[in-house]
Amino acid sequence: MTATASDATGRSHGLHVVPDPEARSAEVKILNAVQGTIGRRPGVVKAARGMSHFGEHALGWMAIGALGALVDKPRRRQWAGVAVGAFGSHAASVVIKRIVRRPRPRDPSVQVNVSTPSKLSFPSSHATSTTAAAVLLGRLTGLPLPAVLVPPMLLSRVVLGVHYPSDVLAGSALGAASAAAVLAAEKRLAR
Repeated sequence: MTATASDATGRSHGLHVVPDPEARSAEVKILNAVQGTIGRRPGVVKAARGMSHFGEHALGWMAIGALGALVDKPRRRQWAGVAVGAFGSHAASVVIKRIVRRPRPRDPSVQVNVSTPSKLSFPSSHATSTTAAAVLLGRLTGLPLPAVLVPPMLLSRVVLGVHYPSDVLAGSALGAASAAAVLAAEKRLAR
C-alpha cells in the first residue's frame, strides 16, 4: 500500500490509503465468491440487512447494554461497560475511517445490497462494535459470544458488498482491543 496526502480529486483530506491493485483485485474476488455462494442462499441478504440495521452506529449493542444495566443491578457496571465499549469502539472506527479515507467497494461486479451513512470503508464500524460488544457480553455471561456473534456480522458486511474483507478483519481487531481497554478499566475501578 502507498499513502498520499490527497484524495482522487487532489484535495488534501488527511491520509488516503491507495491499495495495491493486486490486493484490491484479490479482495474483489473474495467479495464476488461470497456474494456468488452464500449471498445467493434464500434469506441471507435479508438477514444481513437486519444485522446491518441492528449494528448501525452500535445502537443495538448499546441498547442491550443499557437494558442489562436496568434489569441486572448487581452487574450494572459490567452492562454499562458493554454499552460504553460498543460506543467507544464505534467512535474509534469512525475516526480511523476519516483518517484513512478508503472508499467502499466500487467494482461493477460487486452488488451493494444496503445503503450506508458514509462512503468510507476502513475499518468496518459494524465489525468493530460487534466484536467489542461480543467480547464484553461473553465475559459478562460466560457464553462463547465472540465465536457466535462476530463471524456472522463480518460475513454480512461482505455479503452486502459494503466492505472489503480487510475492512472487517481490521474492524474486528480494533473491537477486540477496545474491549480489552474496557476490561482493564473495569479492573482498575473494582480495586
